[in-house]
Amino acid sequence: MPPRFFCPMPLARGQLITLPPQAAHHALRVLRLGSGDELVLFDGSGGEWGGRLVGAGRALQVELGEWREAECESGLQLTLVQALPAADKMDWVVQKAVELGATAIVPLQAQRSVVRLSGERAEKRSLHWHQVVISACEQCGRNRVPALSSLLDLPHYLAQPAGDNETRFLLSPHQGVRLKALARPEGMVTLMVGPEGGFDPEEERAARSAGFQPLSLGPRVLRTETAGLAAIAAIMALWGDF
Repeated sequence: MPPRFFCPMPLARGQLITLPPQAAHHALRVLRLGSGDELVLFDGSGGEWGGRLVGAGRALQVELGEWREAECESGLQLTLVQALPAADKMDWVVQKAVELGATAIVPLQAQRSVVRLSGERAEKRSLHWHQVVISACEQCGRNRVPALSSLLDLPHYLAQPAGDNETRFLLSPHQGVRLKALARPEGMVTLMVGPEGGFDPEEERAARSAGFQPLSLGPRVLRTETAGLAAIAAIMALWGDF
């Protein structure tokens, strides 16, 4: 498979496109691509363009060929609301959630979150996570870039109204309904995952009041960076496209 690059600009057949600096650096320094090599460009709105490099240098140009209506999106819209885990585990969660088919990701700050971000640090991490989303799309073949929210605290997030036909789940290590006991939701699914140690009791009560139903993944207690991804995989297997 030719390497894939996200290129958020108007694209048309026969057009010469200069790759964005980060994509050009990856193509030239990491993949060692040269003139004549084939690649794929996508702008995030759906479909992709075949192309080939027509020069190699600091500014790499791509001559666009045929547009292909290639899609690998799930028929189920799923949003992952993930409380920040410790260290750099959020990078892993974001990357794998994109690979598994999540259509939106909301980073959340909870009472028990070990990592605390605000101001410039929060903005820098959001930009970093956005690049993780793009890189994951390039790797896994997705041509639509999942939405990534700015970092929110739990009360701010819960104050937002639920969407039409939205089914909300709160992962719980202690109690909750099992997926196999549920029918496929008619609309989108939102899955909320707590930090290490879980949400505190007040947060859980607030989430339930906002329409989140406790969901159990079984008798074993999973780490926060495992729980959400395991739930996405299970939901996609039951209701999505696995």
